[in-house]
Amino acid sequence: MISTIEKNLGEALKGKVIILGIGNPLRKDDGFGSLLAVRLQGKVSALVIDAKSTPENHLNKIIEEAPDTILILDAADFKGNPAEMRVLDPREASNLQYFSTHNLPLNLIVEFLEHNCQANIVFLALQPKSIGFGEDVSPEVIEKIRICEELLKKFLPNN
Repeated sequence: MISTIEKNLGEALKGKVIILGIGNPLRKDDGFGSLLAVRLQGKVSALVIDAKSTPENHLNKIIEEAPDTILILDAADFKGNPAEMRVLDPREASNLQYFSTHNLPLNLIVEFLEHNCQANIVFLALQPKSIGFGEDVSPEVIEKIRICEELLKKFLPNN
């Protein structure tokens, strides 16, 4: 599965890239996007935004930056195995189950970005194992965060 992720990300991450990490670090595996964004800051040649559970607060900044590619990192229930990851078309977001940790649904965020900038939007989704309250992320998700960090450092080397 990681080879598919690697192939899809390698093809998608072109030009000026913004990485938008979304998630609530106080809801266990839902913190995936936020936790990965924190680990990437200063280590990749992309603007990395840790939006936590309020991505809408960062949309104007993203639009002002005029990126070629926006990579959204978030946990979503796509009925996969725990810690399974998929690169999805963000338009598929309206069909996925989210955990009400965002103020706005992801599909509205994607529609807003599509309407206001010309970027290619890529969605890296992770199937959480647990989204209960707490900061203890499952070991499987911690391992996927580590793998994703290495992949993104490979594709977006910090010169």
